[in-house]
Amino acid sequence: MRKPSIRAVSIDLWGTLFLDRPQADERYRRKRLGRMAKVLADRGIDLPLPSLARGYEESRRHLIRFWRDSRDVPVERHVELLLESVDPALPARLRPSDMAAVAWAYASPALDAPPVVDPGAAVALAALAERGLRICLVSNILRTPGVVLRQIIADAGLGGYFAGMVFSDECGVRKPHADIFRQALAILGVTAQHAVHVGDDPRLDVEGARLSNMQTIQVGGGGSGDDIPDASIQGLSELPAAVAWLEARRSPERSLPAILAGSSR
Repeated sequence: MRKPSIRAVSIDLWGTLFLDRPQADERYRRKRLGRMAKVLADRGIDLPLPSLARGYEESRRHLIRFWRDSRDVPVERHVELLLESVDPALPARLRPSDMAAVAWAYASPALDAPPVVDPGAAVALAALAERGLRICLVSNILRTPGVVLRQIIADAGLGGYFAGMVFSDECGVRKPHADIFRQALAILGVTAQHAVHVGDDPRLDVEGARLSNMQTIQVGGGGSGDDIPDASIQGLSELPAAVAWLEARRSPERSLPAILAGSSR
């Protein structure tokens, strides 16, 4: 029996739309701390960088507890946890406008040196849009929040392809939790049976989307055990062909390698 047609695609960010994997977000650590120290100093609060660095590491332990439960918090809470680790009374000394400035110092360094976008992304997204498929981004964050990631995507000229974007710091849940995929499906206006999720992580993307009853395409690798995706690709340039193959799977003569070969002519 033919599976329902694919009407929409959700796409992961780190390791999928961005070639950089999530761990690359930590390269902004030094700039985060330096900017935070300056903002605080401008407000008469002098904190040595080693103290902020210790607070940064302590906040990581708190955040990991959220993340292990597939939960997330806004970056303003990241900053509160960091500052509380340095001095429990410190957040209360800051006015809301001061806290917002510190949070932006923490959140914004990726704008100066953005992650590298998959070079095939623009052509792939355009091809999907031309077929009438709706597209939504679904991403966990680490320290760089959704508001900054949206700007990076817009600056790369890709923002117009997305019907919406779901970031874990804004919705409060993280992949592989089903709720983050449900929010994407609501934006896309389709049921899970009519959507496919694209991502690189076998647990967060493949297992998570499958638990939400979506088909899955894995970028790089093919998974193992229960994490085997419905299709696998090496980069987003292959995505339109993979979606076409999923649509045509009842035709055994149309293998994915054959479709990929045809698309390259």
